[in-house]
Amino acid sequence: MTDHVILLHGLWMRGFALLMLHRRMMEAGFRVHRFDYMSVAASQPRILGSLQSRVQELGQDGHVVHLVGHSLGGLLALRACAEGSLPPGRVVCLGSPLKGSAAARRFAGMGRGGEVLLGHNRELLEYGFDRWSGEREVGVIAGRVPLGLGAMIGQFAGDNDGCVTVDETCLPGIADHCAIETNHTGLLFSQEAARQVTLFLQQGRFNHSGA
Repeated sequence: MTDHVILLHGLWMRGFALLMLHRRMMEAGFRVHRFDYMSVAASQPRILGSLQSRVQELGQDGHVVHLVGHSLGGLLALRACAEGSLPPGRVVCLGSPLKGSAAARRFAGMGRGGEVLLGHNRELLEYGFDRWSGEREVGVIAGRVPLGLGAMIGQFAGDNDGCVTVDETCLPGIADHCAIETNHTGLLFSQEAARQVTLFLQQGRFNHSGA
């Protein structure tokens, strides 16, 4: 029985940004679906309700349904899994600030305009989670090429992908973590990221050889 994979984009993006990752996941043998949502305008309960309904629909008849989220998409995937009783599957987060984003907090601090552009998911982006204690195994892939919008609004402490620091992605309770040579947006296009996603969805762990 072929596993399903739902892909979630991040802030200020739409589903077409996931096209390359979609193709690579299909080539790896998964049945792939893109979950498109209004990352700024839509309320978090509405997004989560739609996502949970989609997972339940695909999980009928015992199908496994994995979630792969980029940035905000990873945060929403974890929130959906924590709040709902869903079919089995794993979660991979790509560059998601699971412990909260310093860049988002700085952006919000720039005034009302910054707050508005972060939308209804502002609090989740700014503060994330304390730890992961859900049933699903969660793997996180971070980037460590410091090129991105976040670098223009303040300096980062430690390795980062230009928007999110590696440390911000290291949430207690996750099953595995790895960092690769790409920036924040590049995580969607990186062949290595897609390879590691595939490994985690299949085995529950990344390949750390040569890391």
